[in-house]
Amino acid sequence: MASRLLHRLRHALAGDNPGEAATGPEAEQFPESSELEDDDAEGLSSRLSGTLSFTSAEDEEEEDDEDDGEVGPDSLPSGDGASGEDADRSSPPDGQRGSQPLARQLQDFWKKSRNTLVPQRLLFEVTSANVVKDPPSKYVLYTLAVMGPGPPDRQPAQISRRYSDFERLHRNLQRQFRGPMAAISFPRKRLRRNFTAETIARRSRAFEQFLSHLQAVPELRRAPDLQDFFVLPELRRAQSLTCTGLYHEALALWANAWQLQTQLGTPLGPDRPLLTLAGLAVCHQELENPGEARACCERALQLLGDKNPHPLLAPFLEAHVRLSWRLGLDKRQTEARLQALQEAGLTPTPPPSLKELLIKEELD
Repeated sequence: MASRLLHRLRHALAGDNPGEAATGPEAEQFPESSELEDDDAEGLSSRLSGTLSFTSAEDEEEEDDEDDGEVGPDSLPSGDGASGEDADRSSPPDGQRGSQPLARQLQDFWKKSRNTLVPQRLLFEVTSANVVKDPPSKYVLYTLAVMGPGPPDRQPAQISRRYSDFERLHRNLQRQFRGPMAAISFPRKRLRRNFTAETIARRSRAFEQFLSHLQAVPELRRAPDLQDFFVLPELRRAQSLTCTGLYHEALALWANAWQLQTQLGTPLGPDRPLLTLAGLAVCHQELENPGEARACCERALQLLGDKNPHPLLAPFLEAHVRLSWRLGLDKRQTEARLQALQEAGLTPTPPPSLKELLIKEELD
């Protein structure tokens, strides 16, 4: 569409009768701004495509055919040799005022495309998809890399989910957000051929698009169900491993959960980030990394600030005092704060440990 509009715009600018460029039969074929928006809404899925995995040669050929003619929101066909920014800066020569409305229409189109079609903050890529046989069931486990802003050499966070997890998320969001979810597509169930390379590849791409679309809509991006989809399974597995003493394995999961929450933000409040920092501190402490454990306690105390006492405040203070003493660092300020809480009767003496609270915490 953008290519056709640019071609006609240039034709109008180069014509001998510029006054007729905007009123002739060809100009009547230009869609109004509302039609431009509708067309772009229909092409949203194909324009926010991700990276396919397990794609056969035939599947790639089919998808190449489907993608022919698609123009991304920030790019133009190579034959035009102009970008949206170049078009914004250009202006029609004097006397060719008939083409000015069209130029403004194109500028609005590019601006709206950049503002509404590009996913915000996060990118998703299915890095592997494995068929899991767990008699009597059999399913595909999709592993996604979640990439957000930050240093380019930082490893992306990862999550592993199956089709039923995505379907549950889609169903819950549809029930709560009928309007925003109406324009977001989801791969339907199949009765056969669920485990072929072609089906897995198409679903991989569809899941990337699905999550990108959800992240692009602020109302959906802040939804508790979406936050749960990313973080809750990781926290539950990390908590279970910590309780059974598998600290090396648990540490990797706590670190991954912390990275996910950092990228997603914390619209649900500080409780889950604090629980994650508690898990990190416990694992580092058990693995004889007191410096790392103390750093986690300091980060948690920064999050807690000077607000009303939180159930984890005294345990973090107590752990910070003990770790500071072990490392030979100043602990007077933290010790005084803990003593003030105890004298006010806001926490028992001694307070419960981080590990005790971590074991008792119910994640829902």
